Amino acid sequence: MAQKPVTIQNSDPLIYFHGRWDASPGTWWAGSGFKLNVKNLESLTLNLGPHTTAPFASIGVSLDYGEFITANISQGSNPIPILVSSNERPDTHTTVVRVNVEGWQNNRINLESVTLNPGASLVPYIPSKLAFQFVGDSLSAGQFLPKGVDQAWPFLVGEAFKAEHVVVAQPGAALSDIVSFGNEHGVSFQFFRTEDTGYFYTTDHNFTTPWNFARDEPAATHVVIHIGANDSAQNVTDVQFVQVYTEFIARLRTIYRHQPIFVFTPWGWPNPDGTVSQYFEGQYQKIVDLRHASGDKSVFLVDTTGWVSYADVFPENVHPNIPGHQHIADKFQAWLENWGLKPESRWATPV
Repeated sequence: MAQKPVTIQNSDPLIYFHGRWDASPGTWWAGSGFKLNVKNLESLTLNLGPHTTAPFASIGVSLDYGEFITANISQGSNPIPILVSSNERPDTHTTVVRVNVEGWQNNRINLESVTLNPGASLVPYIPSKLAFQFVGDSLSAGQFLPKGVDQAWPFLVGEAFKAEHVVVAQPGAALSDIVSFGNEHGVSFQFFRTEDTGYFYTTDHNFTTPWNFARDEPAATHVVIHIGANDSAQNVTDVQFVQVYTEFIARLRTIYRHQPIFVFTPWGWPNPDGTVSQYFEGQYQKIVDLRHASGDKSVFLVDTTGWVSYADVFPENVHPNIPGHQHIADKFQAWLENWGLKPESRWATPV
């Protein structure tokens, strides 16, 4: 008798979810997704429910830590190309499958189940002991990049360190809890919610729910913040910005009690003549100094001055281009290594 395909329900504890998922379960925020460790993998189909973005959502799929390849998926059954075969490998071989939504909008996948080939089975995925939590806006979310967040500097840094990484970043959003470029709330509010700021326009889910940080497994070991461009654009004053940023870090400390927090200065907006337009100059140092004065010595300033030139950005919107994001990732990796953090020597789940 022929074996039947294997169906994995969304409640299976061997699915390793990362990022922000609601109860449906459905994704919010760029980069949210899941990981599978599959024995004897030959085929994979994602079965998605009605909360999936129509007409499709773009996802990145990586096998055995290889390059993320884009697939456009929609409600219903979605076969995912798999370029491995158990006929070519021993039955004991496992394949790590990583899936995440690429976009900062139109990024909802409502996972109902996963169908695997007959004879396949899930085994535990072991997460890295190193985990980054990135916080930001369009400069971190991968806006304007062909593969979205998968080509953005936070994602690249996470990959370089062989770490788990979650990116909570929304284009147009200020840190201050104000309306900004279509965002009803700022990141100082939205970071603590399951939903990204796009919830406001989503008819089937136009509300927010608190995020349960206990669901982040492992909890972030390092927190990285790069934000402020949209506060500046909305005429938030230096004094107001320092206050909201300082209060935000204080609230983060109720969750990340001892983890290092890295505060990026802006790299600014490069101009064709080689000059760089800046915002909130000197204020990020004040924020860090205030935390130090309060006794919190685990907040560190990352001075990004000179990291981004005009060649590193798209001329039409002055956001980093693909080489620009790689350049930023390389700079920050070097900064972190000099600070004392080294990449993991291997991924925690072997292949």
